[in-house]
Amino acid sequence: MKIAIYGPGGFGRELIPVAGHSAAVCFLSDSPDEISANNLSVPTFSLEAFASAECMSEGTSVIIAVADAEIRRKLAARVKASGLRTGQAIAATAIIGPGVELGEGAIICHHAIITASVEIGVHFQANIYSYVAHDCVIGDFVTLAPRVCINGNTIIEDDAYIGTGAILKQGTPAKPLRIGKGAIVGMGAVVTKDVPPGAVVVGNPAKPLELVRPA
Repeated sequence: MKIAIYGPGGFGRELIPVAGHSAAVCFLSDSPDEISANNLSVPTFSLEAFASAECMSEGTSVIIAVADAEIRRKLAARVKASGLRTGQAIAATAIIGPGVELGEGAIICHHAIITASVEIGVHFQANIYSYVAHDCVIGDFVTLAPRVCINGNTIIEDDAYIGTGAILKQGTPAKPLRIGKGAIVGMGAVVTKDVPPGAVVVGNPAKPLELVRPA
């Protein structure tokens, strides 16, 4: 099966060993500069060229290597409109436990762990050494940066971004910890309370980021 990685940037290049042998991988890009570049000797096509009969092979799937949720949504819509299908990329060293439901487009990088009884939406990204514990519900287009720790009974709504090394305190079945839609949890933050939709929180314990206005 051939896997096309949409986005030949840094994260896309990191996904070559996740997706499989490089002979079975190609990149997709909307940038003429990237299409003409030497991306680790991996061929790069435009989406339109790849979707043509000359480039596409039976069983081909696309994964989207872009962290920004809004951009990822747009690219996913373009892939669907082109007639291609989105697949999943799960590293050989990743652990996916019992009762885990992964939506289409999921990317689970090396040494990531999803323990048990977890429901995850579409186009989820779990970067290296991140983990999601039991009884969590994660929405669509959620991104976990490296070494994120999501403890049990946590709800993460659509489009949320959890920064490198962040730790989310465990909730309870009666009151799960909730990260609102589009929220951003900063690098190294320790989240002990719910995060409202669209909020940016940083620090230990995590608090809303206060913007300093010019005097």
